[in-house]
Amino acid sequence: MKIRIAHSPDSDDAFMFYGLASGRVPSNGFELEHVLSDIETLNRAAFDGTYEITAVSFHAYAYLTDRYVLLPHGASMGDRYGPVVVAKKDGPASVKGIRVAVPGELTTALLTLRLFDPTVEYVVMPFDQIQEKVHSGEVAAGLLIHEGQVTYADEGLRKIVDLGEWWADRTGGLPLPLGGNVIRRDLGAPTIATLSRLLHDSIAYGLEHRDEAVRYAMQFGRGLDRERTDKFVGMYVNGLTLDYGDRGREAVRRLLDDAHAAGLLPKPVTVEFAV
Repeated sequence: MKIRIAHSPDSDDAFMFYGLASGRVPSNGFELEHVLSDIETLNRAAFDGTYEITAVSFHAYAYLTDRYVLLPHGASMGDRYGPVVVAKKDGPASVKGIRVAVPGELTTALLTLRLFDPTVEYVVMPFDQIQEKVHSGEVAAGLLIHEGQVTYADEGLRKIVDLGEWWADRTGGLPLPLGGNVIRRDLGAPTIATLSRLLHDSIAYGLEHRDEAVRYAMQFGRGLDRERTDKFVGMYVNGLTLDYGDRGREAVRRLLDDAHAAGLLPKPVTVEFAV
């Protein structure tokens, strides 16, 4: 049976799926195809059920619960860190009255930014162009995801707000859920359970064999050296990735409940995890 696993072409996702991609974790008879694409493209594809397993933003997940169920592992959560709004050093000190470049309508980064400031003005552009547009002055500020979160200061940019810090303060210390892995419901419970175990084992393999998994992940790091690749991977592949636990599950529910209460989601979301 062929199963397509879609995820972002960045170092933390590469680390997560290293065990399966390398064959270190046996595929249990499944033919696995890894599809790499930016998160906003994956969010859009999920509305059509394109991939059997896919990474999605939790913002997008709110609209996908009829077709997909969350896997109990594979989450990217920021524990007092997350997407960062940045400006030039002589730029604005807040998002009030300015235009912020954001990496996609369905990203959790944008959802959280709108929780932070419901009046924020934004323009959507590819995530890997945002720093350049801030430098050029085309936008006054940019919302950074992926590796930009650890490189912006080196590029002469200054933080306006780290949304992960803001979220932790708002919620009494909960992590900020950014993205998760979902699996198509029509695969059926036995297949879902088997594939869920494979992905869990892949994450566990990377964490248990960190050096080789980081070496593999470096090729997806967009200019990060080994030390920074390791740092970035550690930010988003950790114990919460291996298992949400009660704290992680509470964080997902809180994010989506708060977004609905703020009028940012059209209906309440019942969060459901596969076994």
